[in-house]
Order: sequence, then C-alpha cells, then structure tokens
Amino acid sequence: MKTHDSDFLVIGSGIAGLTYALKLAQHLPEAKVSIVTKGAENESNTKYAQGGIAVVLNEVADSFEKHIEDTLVAGDGLCDRRVVEAVVKEGPQRLIELVNWGVNFDKNTDGRFDMGLEGGHTQNRILHHSDITGFEIETKLLSQIHKQPNIEVFINHLAVDLIVDRHLSTAIAGQNSDSCYGAYILNADTGEVSAFTAKITMLATGGVGQVYQNTTNPVIATGDGVAMAYRANAKIAGMEFIQFHPTALKHGSSTQSFLISEAVRGFGAILLNAKGERFMAQYDQRMELASRDIVSRAIHSEMEGSGDECVYLDCRHLNIDKFKTKFSSIYSKLKELGIDVASDLIPVVPAAHYLCGGIDVDMKGQTTLKNLMACGECAHTGLHGGNRLASNSLLEALVFAHRSYLHAAAKWSEISKPHAFTWSVFAQIAPDEERLIATTKEALQRIMSNHAGIIRCDAKLEQAAKHIGVFSREIQQIYEGPKLSVALVELRNLIIVASLIVNHSRERLENKGVFFKGNITREDNRVGGIIDNVNAINTV
Repeated sequence: MKTHDSDFLVIGSGIAGLTYALKLAQHLPEAKVSIVTKGAENESNTKYAQGGIAVVLNEVADSFEKHIEDTLVAGDGLCDRRVVEAVVKEGPQRLIELVNWGVNFDKNTDGRFDMGLEGGHTQNRILHHSDITGFEIETKLLSQIHKQPNIEVFINHLAVDLIVDRHLSTAIAGQNSDSCYGAYILNADTGEVSAFTAKITMLATGGVGQVYQNTTNPVIATGDGVAMAYRANAKIAGMEFIQFHPTALKHGSSTQSFLISEAVRGFGAILLNAKGERFMAQYDQRMELASRDIVSRAIHSEMEGSGDECVYLDCRHLNIDKFKTKFSSIYSKLKELGIDVASDLIPVVPAAHYLCGGIDVDMKGQTTLKNLMACGECAHTGLHGGNRLASNSLLEALVFAHRSYLHAAAKWSEISKPHAFTWSVFAQIAPDEERLIATTKEALQRIMSNHAGIIRCDAKLEQAAKHIGVFSREIQQIYEGPKLSVALVELRNLIIVASLIVNHSRERLENKGVFFKGNITREDNRVGGIIDNVNAINTV
C-alpha cells in the first residue's frame, strides 16, 4: 500500500483545522503539513455558521466577567470555569488574527463593529458577516492556506482509522504505548487506502448531526473523528450533550435542514404556536432570547401538546428592509421557497445542531493518546458544559487551535517518525450492500430521533441501545469483508456515535442524576409541560 509522510496531519478543513494548520506552516516553514478532508475543501460545519463569533471587544459596554457568566449559566453549571475564562479572555487577540488574515466583519456607519445579540447573551457581542459569517471565515482561511508552500490539501479523502500501536511492528509497538502515528485514508475517487503517517495528528472533524433525522449539519457530519478516537481507546466525554437548534426551517425532507439564525430572534422575531399564540413567556422570562436548550424544549412541548409538526417564527412586525440587509441569505432562501417574511410565518422545528461533548482534551488540545490532538466541535474541552452558548463555538475553535499549535510546535522535533504498517486492499461495495447501508442509516436516524432526541427516558434509551446493537453487528459483518466504501465507513462511525450518545445518557441517569434548568430532579420529571416516563432526561 502507499504511504504519505508528513510532520503534521490535520483531518478536517473547518475553522479549527485550518487555523491550526496555517499557524504551524507559518511558524515552521521547514515542516510538512497535510490536510485531508472527505469532501470539498470548504465543506464543513464552519461554512454553515450563520450567527458569528461571540467576543468582548468593548469592556465599557461589556466585560469578560459578563461573557463568562453567560457561558456558565447556559452550560447549566457543567462548564470547566478555567476553560471558560481562558477562551473568553484570549478571544479578542485571536479575533484580531482573523481580521489580519482578511476576514471581514460588518461595521456600523461610525466604523465600529456591528455587535449582534443572540439567545443566552446579556450583551450585544456577536461579530458577524451578514448571515454568512462561517462562509466568510472559511473562504479567507483557505485563501491563506493556499499561500503556504508547505501545506498540501487532499480533498475527497476520508479517514478510516487512526494508526496506533497495534498497526506497527512488534519492536516499535513495544517502545510506544497508547500513541497515534497518523491515519489510514481512503481516496474516495480511486477507492485506494493509504497510510498517512505523521509525527502529530490533529482531529478537527466537526460534528455528529447526521445521526439524527433533522439536523442543520451537512451530510459529512458523521462523527468520524469521535468514532476513530473511540476505537483507538482515547477518552470520550459528554456525548449525552447534543444541542438542538430551536429554529431549523421545516421544509421537505432534505438531509440538512436550513438554519434560521439565532440572530433573527435577537433582531426581534417572535415564536408562535399553530394557534397563533406567543408561548415562550410560559417557559422563561427571557422568552425568545432564552438559551437554546430552553427554547428547543419549549417548542417540543408545544408540538407534543398540540400534535402539530412545527411552530412558527414571526418576522412580520420587523423592519423588512433592514432584515433583507442583515439576513440576506436567509431572506433569499425563504423567498426561493415561496416564504415572504414580510407577510408569511416561517415554519420551524428544533434540529440536531452541535455536539457539546466529544474527544476529551486538556487545555493544550492534547487527547489521552500520545501525539493525537483534537480541536473544534469533535473535541470536548469543557467550555460548553451541558449546553453551548450561541456563537461560542467559532471562538472556542480559534482559541484552542492556537493553544494546540503552540503545544504541537514545541514538541514536534522530539518525535520520531513511525513505519511498518499493514492494511488490506479494498474493492468497492456491491450495489446490494450499498442499499443495505442506506436503509440501515435511515433506520438509525429514526431510532435516534424518536428515542434519544430532545426528551429522553430510561425505557426509550434501552430500546435504542438494543436497535443499535443489531445495526452494529450487521454492519461489522460487511466491514470485515474485503470491501470498503465511504458510506460504509460513515455508517460504522454513526453507529458508534449513536451508541456513545445513548450509553452516556443512560450513565448520567443512573449515576449522576438528571440536570435541568430549574433543578428538576429524578422525582419531578416534568419538562416544559411534558410528563415523560420515569427518569426523563433532556440534553439539549
């Protein structure tokens, strides 16, 4: 089999992976950096981030302390305060670097940054580029990446598994325990698997949204990094904490739901149920500007109580000319679908949006495996706790990409390059097996949505675990054969992600009690007006 050797291997091409790779390449021009991404180079969760970056730039109108407190409140007391303080306080400097790389953020007529407001924030502190902030960041970072001669980007390359000690010769394995040496990479265009070896490997593979039927995540968000790290025995934490975005557009049966940004509610949009009643006052005094877990839970309650398939976002009372300017892509998309925000209500539902847990890392981005790092949504840093505060994710990625770069740059020269790998040659999956893979994926998404979604309980989680066990055995039989495909690898990963979500949820119920806003206990399991089975759990 072929091998590709580099000093640093980066798996993923969102804000976390690109920032980390760019800093390494600029600081270490003699080092070779490889970026592999399973789709187009700009296809990532970052690309679809509408809202922006939460950062304190004016300590007269705002303060680090306020941002820290807002983050801790949103996370239900489960955040690591050290991490929260570091991310918030280091954020402004990291933002300046983005601006220096050419990223444009909207400004007011007086030339100052236009700071938006989103749910859970007590101050306007969201920097944005219209409603396509992530796309702007992704584009400008890639432009910088292509200026670096020591960076090579491999598109349509899917990481299959990490290279760990069991893949090495006995002599090497005896000297290196619990270490990572790169990854086996499938070229989706040719079907060939190669060993991409590296001194240090960075997982920046994004989210897991495709494990659910409704998600704002792109089709590539199949939890590959989390699953690979788990198979390599790295520590995984907080997988029960899946954030559901309250306002995904209810339209058609797309595998990726169109997101109606949190900033639209910050601009003044309100939520109505099918009867035309504004309902958020029943759930939180902040109403539409409550944190995402509360708003999602409230919408779920309204839908369950009425049997309706959605609720509605009402923008009819807003200044539509300003709306068109501020949310141009949202306005255009809705117009394309026949929805005029000036006169029509927008049908919305909660959708799986963000993984608050993931591969456990320290404050340098180091996992529990030597020479393996993780950053961005696939990593569990402790910043988000049980629920991410809006627009903290891009900030976290910037801060931890910088911290990870410093750590990797300091140690790379001390690491020897590995060798002696074994891997079978794979053919493509047969059509009948492809159909089985597709139907199994749909069934898995259905089970997760119905049994491990916004509201969870022991009985449903147990049922989900049984179904997932069956799926796992069926797919493993195919995987152990002499064939491989992108769809098979992704489904294998999704099954592991589903199992982790379910098992971590069950462990929290059994060993740690239930956490809710309002300190609802095991004995009082009412959630947003819903009385679920004993030991209900909500993890949005």
